[in-house]
Amino acid sequence: MAGKSVIVVGAGISGLSTAYFLDRAGSDVTLLELEAVSGGTMQTVREDGWLVETGPTSSLETTPLLREMVKELGIGDEWVYADASADKRYILRGGKLHPLPMTPLAFLVSGLWGGRAKLRLLGEPIVGRAPAEESIAQFVTRRLGKEFLDYAIDPFVSGVYAGDPARLSVRAAFPKLYALEEKYGGLMKGMILGAGERRQRAEKAKDKARMFSFRGGMQTFPRAIARRLGAKIRYGCDVVAVERGADGRFRILLGRGGGGIPAESDVVVLAVPAYAAELLIRHFSPAASDALRRISYPPVAEVFLGYRAEDMGRALDGFGYLVPAKEGRSILGTIWSSSLFPGRAPEGRVALTTFVGGSRQPQIARKNEEDLIRLVTSELRALMNVRGDPVYARVSRWERAIPQYNLGHQELMTTVDGLETDMPGLFFCSNFRGGIAVGDCVMNGEKTARRILETLR
Repeated sequence: MAGKSVIVVGAGISGLSTAYFLDRAGSDVTLLELEAVSGGTMQTVREDGWLVETGPTSSLETTPLLREMVKELGIGDEWVYADASADKRYILRGGKLHPLPMTPLAFLVSGLWGGRAKLRLLGEPIVGRAPAEESIAQFVTRRLGKEFLDYAIDPFVSGVYAGDPARLSVRAAFPKLYALEEKYGGLMKGMILGAGERRQRAEKAKDKARMFSFRGGMQTFPRAIARRLGAKIRYGCDVVAVERGADGRFRILLGRGGGGIPAESDVVVLAVPAYAAELLIRHFSPAASDALRRISYPPVAEVFLGYRAEDMGRALDGFGYLVPAKEGRSILGTIWSSSLFPGRAPEGRVALTTFVGGSRQPQIARKNEEDLIRLVTSELRALMNVRGDPVYARVSRWERAIPQYNLGHQELMTTVDGLETDMPGLFFCSNFRGGIAVGDCVMNGEKTARRILETLR
């Protein structure tokens, strides 16, 4: 491995994690980032006592790698779990917020689903396997019924992916859910029998994992990794092309901020979004480039509003609420941010983070800031009985937000896998592959680092 070098393109959490594990193993690694700061969308803004997350608002402790990294980075005292009330979540139905039932008794008395829908669940264990790839909508309707899709899975999908359950592939977007049917023959049987396997892998199911953040916001995590890597991160580097010489080494051509001077390495990791990666590999593989180009990223806007605590018309006694498409509203849901973690709002104030757009209503995410604030304020008055006007407002938007694991995504990834096989030394590590959550990105970064180390040996 001596003398071998690695260049990682992109300093989002996937690229940072890959570089971190390579550096820890003693590899000669350089991280190239276009922006002046690392972390990708994981940024935190602090202003006048408000703490605004412009990317992930929290994470789930799904892998021990997270705690391990936090300890090694010396930020363990910053780690904070969400308030116990975060387990309580609401779903909108008929204009009212209904708590998502967490126990069998609560499920039986819940107003979220009718009696027939509840009885329908009893037949789930005898439903057979699907003959072909399904969307999450087809999968859930077949196994659990349409009402459960409308008032459980549809809002959840919008909350996680900002996606459309009729387009998202259950096999690609929710592989563990798909595996319950594939391996055990059903969801209920799989949840019971699969628990032991998760314990052996030291992993937690996302519905059981604890939610956490950091006292200074989620950006604490990428900042700490960046401090550890130090001068190994080069900022302001616009990677415009990746070439491979006759000697097998890669040349990374830099544009703005890089002076056009190429960087060379034995291994290159593309830890950038699919739409950026496809431009860099087009001359290597038109097929893989086309596969990456077909991954859609719908626009999403986040509207963070601060209110006086006395203006709340209801208790903020949970995580927040999600809005099913069937309700016909203009928002995807609202997180009660100041109820989850300390220091998100000044004394006597509350912070509400609302999301709009996504695959459901992409046009709304493109409204101007004033219209977005007005729209969300109106929705909060209608759904939460909020009185008065916000005392603080901030809008963050992403024209291309979350990669959609739509039907056919696995085939697209098979094409990308083929390029990695055909071109040893080229790796992809980004949230369009292997999961979009922070924990997924960290696990994929560690896995990519191990694969690179094996290649270098």
